[in-house]
Amino acid sequence: MENQFTNRLDLTELSKHITEVKQEIGKYVKGQHQMIDLLVIALLADGHVLIEGVPGVAKTLTAKLMARSIHASFKRIQFTPDLMPSDIIGTSMFNVKTSDFEFKRGPLFANIILTDEINRSPAKTQAALFEAMEERQITVDGTTHKLEDPFMVLATQNPIEQEGTYRLPEAQLDRFLFKIAVGYPAIEDETEMLTSFQNQTNVIDFSKVKYSLTPEVLHQLKILVSKVLVEENLIKYIAQVVSSTRKNPNLYLGASPRASIAILNAAKASAAIQNRDFVTPDDIKYVAIPVMRHRVALTPEKEMEGISVDTVIQQLIDKIEVPR
Repeated sequence: MENQFTNRLDLTELSKHITEVKQEIGKYVKGQHQMIDLLVIALLADGHVLIEGVPGVAKTLTAKLMARSIHASFKRIQFTPDLMPSDIIGTSMFNVKTSDFEFKRGPLFANIILTDEINRSPAKTQAALFEAMEERQITVDGTTHKLEDPFMVLATQNPIEQEGTYRLPEAQLDRFLFKIAVGYPAIEDETEMLTSFQNQTNVIDFSKVKYSLTPEVLHQLKILVSKVLVEENLIKYIAQVVSSTRKNPNLYLGASPRASIAILNAAKASAAIQNRDFVTPDDIKYVAIPVMRHRVALTPEKEMEGISVDTVIQQLIDKIEVPR
């Protein structure tokens, strides 16, 4: 059956580029389809991502491949308890020749930043990311330095290991578009991974990873995504979904207005990837849990009962009438 609608926006190029990016990452990362899908949505929605998963599920590898596939600069920062803010944003050094201070840029000056085990550093180092993540700039000694576009922070954390870790401040969690929970691969994907390991085809030469996008093209695609249509009744639906987290007895902390904006932007990107220039309720439902799971908090009683945040959010979504 042929499509009964004609797009106002030409999303053919966008779909082609995004399919190529996903396929390139998929060559090396087996089975993590939802993680790759959400990362691409975050890229188009201009958001940062927190990836939570046990060690060995290809979190770091995916971030590297992501940067390579869009031909962007990449820096990895290993967060440790002794990491200082100046270690990531940079510091002013005295130049003897010019008798003046020069700003030496830190690793935060790149397009894709992988902050590995972000919860291993104390609050002052976490706080150094706030301005960069929200305003895409860094202020040092009264001088503001603009960050290049795109600028995306991919942070990883291990949900099991609690020793030597710090809880991320709520204000920082709120700056992440998504929190992606990465599970174990399915047995078929793990078998495929073992086969390629056995055949010695698992060694990745990052210089051979093809790029399908450039930062300039990505910038144009993001402008295109921002023009995707969201009808008035769907905007109300997003507001209802987010608002319902604030009066739920199972949650002591509801989602902020920033969550509403995040769902709106992510739903637009989700629609665009599927070659649609309008958002549907399914786009909203698809992104709602990864947008809100790190922005709400269960009451201690519900936590002790072992109920997951995802379950509570899903129950809230199910109760709200879907606009027709």
